[in-house]
Amino acid sequence: MRKSVYNNEKSSVTNVATPHPYDAVYRRSIDDPEAFWREAAEALTWTRPFDRVLYTSKAPLYRWFPGGGFNICYNALDRHVASGRGKQTAIIYDSPVTESMLWISYADLLERVSHFAGALANLGVTKGDRVVIYMPMVPEALVAMLACARIGAVHSVVFGGFASNELATRIDDAAPVVIVSASCGIEGKKILPYKPLLDAAIDMATAKPRHCIILQRSQAEATMVPGRDLTWDEALVGAEPAPCADTLATDPLYILYTSGTTGAPKGVVRDHGGYAVALHWSFANIFNMAPGEVMFTASDVGWVVGHSYIVYAPLLRGSVTVLYEGKAVGTPDAGAFWRVAEQHRVATMFTAPTAFRAIRREDGDGEYIAHFDLENLRALFLAGERCDPPTLLWAQEKLKIPVVDNWWQTETGWPIAGNSLRHGALPIKPGSAARPAPGWDVRVLDADGVPPPVGEIGNLVIKLPMPPGSLATFWQADDRYIKSCLSQFDGYYATSDAGYIDEDGYIFVMTRTDDVINVAAHRLSTGGLEEAVAGHPAVAECAVVGVEDAIKGQVPLCLITLRAGTDRKTHAAIEQDIAQRIRDQIGAIAAPKRVLVVDRLPKTRSGKILRQSIRSLADGTPVRMPATIEDPAVLDEIGALLKAAGFGQA
Repeated sequence: MRKSVYNNEKSSVTNVATPHPYDAVYRRSIDDPEAFWREAAEALTWTRPFDRVLYTSKAPLYRWFPGGGFNICYNALDRHVASGRGKQTAIIYDSPVTESMLWISYADLLERVSHFAGALANLGVTKGDRVVIYMPMVPEALVAMLACARIGAVHSVVFGGFASNELATRIDDAAPVVIVSASCGIEGKKILPYKPLLDAAIDMATAKPRHCIILQRSQAEATMVPGRDLTWDEALVGAEPAPCADTLATDPLYILYTSGTTGAPKGVVRDHGGYAVALHWSFANIFNMAPGEVMFTASDVGWVVGHSYIVYAPLLRGSVTVLYEGKAVGTPDAGAFWRVAEQHRVATMFTAPTAFRAIRREDGDGEYIAHFDLENLRALFLAGERCDPPTLLWAQEKLKIPVVDNWWQTETGWPIAGNSLRHGALPIKPGSAARPAPGWDVRVLDADGVPPPVGEIGNLVIKLPMPPGSLATFWQADDRYIKSCLSQFDGYYATSDAGYIDEDGYIFVMTRTDDVINVAAHRLSTGGLEEAVAGHPAVAECAVVGVEDAIKGQVPLCLITLRAGTDRKTHAAIEQDIAQRIRDQIGAIAAPKRVLVVDRLPKTRSGKILRQSIRSLADGTPVRMPATIEDPAVLDEIGALLKAAGFGQA
């Protein structure tokens, strides 16, 4: 007989009659975290030992490995070259949008980074100074990040092509000495000049950089400001290779501003030591990657996934990272990822569920997949938003490999929950991000801070202290960090995600807490509703939001896009079928006010659907244009459609 020992008063790991090898690993990380992370830290190179593993005197602001001497650039580059592996490939730059490809060895990368670090030093950048990096997906972006880390400067990568006003707020908050940018980025077939956006942002900002280093790309030439701007090549003239600075494990490595911030931006601060220890452990264990193996993370260096699993984790592990400048579809087709996987012998792929929904929409039968040899591909990881079960099952069926949903945030830096493949994959439950990763003590609490019954939706929280790699604070805003993240539930970090934990300890992240729909006092998760909608064979993507209703308070509104080739004459029938699916699977209380077919959904550039914007359009309330929106015209299209359907009249 199977026995569940899950208890909300304890951590969320579950032991069953036949223990899984992962149980002991997780249990040790919770029961003796200092011993667990001390052992993990031994895999890396320290210039001097840390005083202790965990510093608690300033709780809830915890610090890992205080007093330890540690430089993440040394551990990502110099360490491997010194061990005789300098000729091994470190980065594969694959750019279908420029029809170019480049292989960079660890020795070559070390030379590039150390010389660019010298160029920054020549411009007056010293330890603790900030450098804003506003770059496309090119090798120079990684070089700039690592060069900052090398000399102890704090880098702040802003997603290339961000609007000028949003870039300006980040410049003012970080007050960079130098900004590193490029003349342009390339979005599919569209050339996006960066320099006019950067110049406008600097004009708006109060904090002015001393210098800007601009990578001139052949697709567009930037106009330079005399006395302030240098080209990349000009900056390197006379630069001597810079050694690694004597940084502490607790020194700030980077500031990464959370997407969707309003007013003063929230800059997540990560350190050198704890971040490196967590990434190295997770890459070896959760992702089961060995030195020399190839990782393809289809994200952007402007996001936390790019920081962690394009740049730092693969290089810390001595693996090969694919830097991909392209899209899931359209560069040139829905087979783009599979071409990369075959050509570069990719072992593990990591991307967002929205990318796979786009592939599935264009190639539902998986014909492109069948054209490529994917024998080296052994796992697919999906993160960035909730992975709906139909997408996960489709990917699993077509690829015939484990498809691992994992849950984490900009603030956490690495997966809170997922499947630790090195310890033998746990059974996959579609809709769940599996069990907590080591160090993450995840609980469910109701609005009053009381654990609800097992399996009931509530606030997902993390018991403090969080493990290494999580944020140290917000940049120059300790009080703001405590107030916004650590004050709602005493002793816990509030994730702002809602979900539940089942009897086996599996975490189901269902929605953001502000996306829970209240229908006549019934709390419905958008994730559960979208799961029912996405199961319809004609649906490619969907978004469910709660819209105002005079009687029930809120009612669901469903927007759907359809798979390629769906006959437009069947739209009305599909809408009726979906409404019935919701009634059958969730209940009559969840019946949607409308199901509307749209050509496309509004998204951020990282692929997250802008549900709040959809809700505002439907309720007729002001819509703030998100800084990260992929295409602003989509909101106009959705607004017109909703207005024609009788919404937006407030």
